[in-house]
Amino acid sequence: MAARAKSLILVAAFVASVAFAPQTDTPAQRIISLVPALTEMLFAIGAGSQIVAVSSYDDFPPEAQALPRVGALLDPDVERILTLRPDLVLTYGSQDALEAQLMKAGIGTFSYRHRGLDAVFETMRSLGAVTGRGAQAGRAVSGLQARLDAVRASVRGRPRPRVLLVFGRQPRSLQQIYVSGGVGFLHELLEIAGGTNVFADVQRESVQPSRETLLARAPDVILEIHASRPVTAADAPLERRVWSPLASIPAVRNGRLHFLNGDYLVIPGPRVALVAEALAGALHPAAFQ
Repeated sequence: MAARAKSLILVAAFVASVAFAPQTDTPAQRIISLVPALTEMLFAIGAGSQIVAVSSYDDFPPEAQALPRVGALLDPDVERILTLRPDLVLTYGSQDALEAQLMKAGIGTFSYRHRGLDAVFETMRSLGAVTGRGAQAGRAVSGLQARLDAVRASVRGRPRPRVLLVFGRQPRSLQQIYVSGGVGFLHELLEIAGGTNVFADVQRESVQPSRETLLARAPDVILEIHASRPVTAADAPLERRVWSPLASIPAVRNGRLHFLNGDYLVIPGPRVALVAEALAGALHPAAFQ
């Protein structure tokens, strides 16, 4: 049940919007984060000591695991949030009712929905501003951009395979497939890693293609992200077999199907460089180790 709830939250996050930082001259000192990506950002910019509680699904960095839990996107524990006396709560942009309650209580909010990589960097800088960690945030962003530039350089000039990037489907089934469209941080990271998204022309972050559409798009490589249910070595042959009805797809016919495990792969936060490196390693193993 917990894994399914986490998957729902991850899929629900694939919508386009913006981050909003409250205007204040006093850095927030007691922060509650309901958004795992923002929790990671706070630690990355040196503001981890200012966090007093996190969501039910925060498990990175390890220091976050010791903090009190106050629910998440679907079930925020308002009473406990108020008891902890935060001066800032980081929320999903869809949590309008919660934000209204916090406003009545005189508590500031930082309302967040991700877009692409630029929004990751923008949000980190905004968090730096509201926590008094502006310089650290600037350095963290520069470090991420440098690592992404290094991935670009490692694959420059190499053939760019046409890639189907899958981030959700039913286990051992081709039902309920979710793939990356041509918008959002996963699409951008795939391009940086030296691949061409077969759904680059679809201006959405999430696409649910039919089998007929998958056959028509004919990817050279299929990359499957398994965020909450890792594919083990024992599982891999069975998971590969589910694609056999689509054997005419070049990726299936040539055995170019790769499983990438880890929830970091779908979190638009300070580990995006790791995601680009994992994608590049699968697509261009000779160029990027």
